[in-house]
Amino acid sequence: MVSQLGFSFEETKTQQRRVWKISELTGQLRLEVERSFSDLWIEGEICDFRPAASGHLYFNLKDESAQLSVVMFRRQAGLLRFRPEDGLHVLLRGKLSVYEQRGSVQIVAEHLEVMGAGSLQLAFEQVKRQLQHEGLFDAERKKPLPAFPRCVGIVTSPSGAVIRDFLNVAGRRHSALQVLLYPALVQGDAAAAEVAAGIAFFNRSQEVDVIVVARGGGSLEDLTPFNSEFLARAIAASDLPVVSAIGHETDFTIADFVADLRAPTPSAAAELITGAQHKIEEQVEQLSLRIHRAARYALIQARERFARLSAPAAFARLQDGLNRRQQRVDELSYRAETLVGRQLQRASQRVQQLSSELIRHDVSHRLKLADERLESLAGRLLHAQVATDARHRARLKSLERNLVALSPLGVLSRGYALVYDENGALLRDAAQAHPGQILKTRLARGSVESRVTQTSQESNGEQNKE
Repeated sequence: MVSQLGFSFEETKTQQRRVWKISELTGQLRLEVERSFSDLWIEGEICDFRPAASGHLYFNLKDESAQLSVVMFRRQAGLLRFRPEDGLHVLLRGKLSVYEQRGSVQIVAEHLEVMGAGSLQLAFEQVKRQLQHEGLFDAERKKPLPAFPRCVGIVTSPSGAVIRDFLNVAGRRHSALQVLLYPALVQGDAAAAEVAAGIAFFNRSQEVDVIVVARGGGSLEDLTPFNSEFLARAIAASDLPVVSAIGHETDFTIADFVADLRAPTPSAAAELITGAQHKIEEQVEQLSLRIHRAARYALIQARERFARLSAPAAFARLQDGLNRRQQRVDELSYRAETLVGRQLQRASQRVQQLSSELIRHDVSHRLKLADERLESLAGRLLHAQVATDARHRARLKSLERNLVALSPLGVLSRGYALVYDENGALLRDAAQAHPGQILKTRLARGSVESRVTQTSQESNGEQNKE
């Protein structure tokens, strides 16, 4: 019997015996096996997974009844988008070989992919599980955003809608905000390293208060750089707060979980960063509007009050009130004088009576006491009269000052005038007059009659003539 290796396992008497060395035999076996099984697709379950310090991966691939050793060298292992682990059901492409030192058959893997769930999703779950276990997602380690940032550093592509949208929103809400761009790839194998370099750059420069990592939406494969463990650890190591603005509303990446704040879109990131500044600007605008309205209302109220006080009827009421108060002062003054006079008369009569008694009784001491009491009483009465008269006169002067201040004559003395029509009605608007009409103008001293030749309306600084 002759095998595919090109030699016979049976010795015949006519053939010369050949003796093989072990290394020769295993070497020949390897060549024959690799030539016969050079491009294989093999399905199985990973077990006994052993990553080596060299970067090579070693594991067994098994099914229900058998297993084979597998080696994946460092170059091919570096292209994997997930971390192999025991229990994974995978599809392997490679070749069958012989490990000569042990004489064992093994598979040299060129490509490995997960059966069922995609490798990208698996890699996402693996990295997420690992970093969550390390506490990198914990809320306690997240840094707060500055309330009023002066400068923002954004790491993204220099072209495209992302940077334009961010600048438009940030500029509209906070015109004084400075934005520094670190241009970086946001897709492809080199993207994670470039974004991480941008984060490190802004931390070294110390020119910005917060960092934004941004890109547009995309598929799971497009967002692969932002699911890398390398970039996630760069975000976690940042001394400055990092805002992730990756993808759209429904896209979540590992960078979102590690970042200090996640924004659903780049535009939303700009709104979140400028939120406190924008709120203060809105409050200032509202307060300014309220002050303007209050001042306008106060002016309208003052004009209405002036108009009421300037009316002839109002002036007449004030004059009448002042006259009544003057009459009351005169009455009180008369009563005070009468009361003092009566008291003095009674006191004089009492003095005369006491004098007569003193004369009759010849009591000089009593006379002296009576004189002293009389003088005291007269002084008190006089003081009461003066005080009462002073109070009433002060009240009268106060009323006079109020009347003068409120009187249209006081206003007219400052250069203003009151204009009445032929019926005596006060005019407040040029629209109440018409050409040819006779008007009476009341001045501080005297009045003037005039005929209307032309009227004009002023509105917002413009004149409308009739």
